[in-house]
Amino acid sequence: MILAIASGKGGTGKTTVAVNLARVLRSRAWLLDCDVEEPNAGLFLKTSRRTEEIVSLPVPEVDEARCDGCGECGKFCAYHAIVSFGTIPLVFPSMCHGCGGCVRVCPRKAIRETSRRLGVVVSSKSRGITLIEGRLDVGESLSPPLIRAVKAGLPAGRPAILDAPPGTSCPVVAAVRGADHVLLVTEPTPFGLYDLRLAVDLVRELGLPYSVVVNRIGTGDNRVQEYCAGKKIPVVLEIPDDRRIAEAYSRGRLIVETLPEYRALFERLAEKLFSADGERCGLEP
Repeated sequence: MILAIASGKGGTGKTTVAVNLARVLRSRAWLLDCDVEEPNAGLFLKTSRRTEEIVSLPVPEVDEARCDGCGECGKFCAYHAIVSFGTIPLVFPSMCHGCGGCVRVCPRKAIRETSRRLGVVVSSKSRGITLIEGRLDVGESLSPPLIRAVKAGLPAGRPAILDAPPGTSCPVVAAVRGADHVLLVTEPTPFGLYDLRLAVDLVRELGLPYSVVVNRIGTGDNRVQEYCAGKKIPVVLEIPDDRRIAEAYSRGRLIVETLPEYRALFERLAEKLFSADGERCGLEP
């Protein structure tokens, strides 16, 4: 069972749901922080036994002695990471997606690949929880390859919680693709509803089962619940707008440990999602 937790916008409480679910599952699940531009799941877990692995991407390097400036490499590249105007090609490494196509189409074999570092994958332990984080290097913009490297560290058959990046762009697609179920975390505000609609369109396009968590109940209005009811989208958890939750979050503490009365909410959610794997969590898209 692989559960992805996503949101149409930032600040809805996606990481809050992810880390608290991981804690009530204890050693039964791995937690993968796929928000590689701003990983913060580790702030809530006291981790140890850290290991790091550098993640790199192959990028082209031109042998000027062999190149005749034919421009076939530039014609092939959909991302304009390599261009030629009848001269030696110019390479823009930050735009390269590492597909290797330019190497294959070069008739003079004048292009080889070299490595460009993207970031690191950090693995650690926290009281039985295995945490895998991706950390994109400062200045890098290409996060999907690093997200895929984070997911590659998950052993086959292991229950996992994936904390996806916010939004609905390519990094989110890379994070949620292949998940068994997606939890969409939102808030009862006009902004929350607008971005929830975008997130719903995304998971439907990918053909993924999904349900909704509404955070900060008691603020805003009921339009999110009305939208979900109209679209027959299951709302599996509602988290109250409790100041004590915000205070615990600001101190890097887990809700289920600081406020025991909320632990049952997450335990019921975990049971609902992880105990009926054969029925796709028992939820319909």
